Amino acid sequence: SKYRHKKQTGGAGQFAEVWMYVEPLPPGSGVEFESKVVGMAIDRAFIPSIEKGVRTAAGAGVLAGYRCVDLKVVVYDGKQHPVDSKDIAFQIAGREAFKEAFMAANPKLLEPIYEVDVLVPEEFMGDVMGDISARRGKVLGMETAGRLQKVKAQIPLANLDQYATALRSMTGGRGIHSQRLDHYENIPHDEEQRVIAAAKKEKEEAQG
Repeated sequence: SKYRHKKQTGGAGQFAEVWMYVEPLPPGSGVEFESKVVGMAIDRAFIPSIEKGVRTAAGAGVLAGYRCVDLKVVVYDGKQHPVDSKDIAFQIAGREAFKEAFMAANPKLLEPIYEVDVLVPEEFMGDVMGDISARRGKVLGMETAGRLQKVKAQIPLANLDQYATALRSMTGGRGIHSQRLDHYENIPHDEEQRVIAAAKKEKEEAQG
């Protein structure tokens, strides 16, 4: 992605041009930043300004307003002006170049997946298993715990809303559960489109 920020006013202008690309990183990597600029295409003093712009955009989120993770940003070239290039100009150019590079990389939304342990009397197992499936959950294993059955499953956080209430209802108050964040994974395409559309509508309503 190449982005040029140019602003002319009555006084001093602003100018910065930044060329960058993004690469995927393994889960849990966060956002890494690297400069491969050689020579004097961009003064070394402006590189932190570009990084600040990148991290601002990544933290605010580009796709549906969710922060960007697990990627590496590489700045490899650019241009500057002897008078009009300044810190704020490279911050803006870094921010906007990142947005363009990020969207060009076909980003995916991730959702938190929770590991859920459910302890229920055996006669309620059918209802509990069906409910886990309806919540886009995956059963990892089952074992007997005395006169109870223990189910270990993974369920997206988005589908865990009111789970304790539902479990009480299914088991007549005799089921208990615990849950903890396990990992993040790609959200299904249809759900992703729904989330993006909802975020876009919310943004338009806020602006209008």
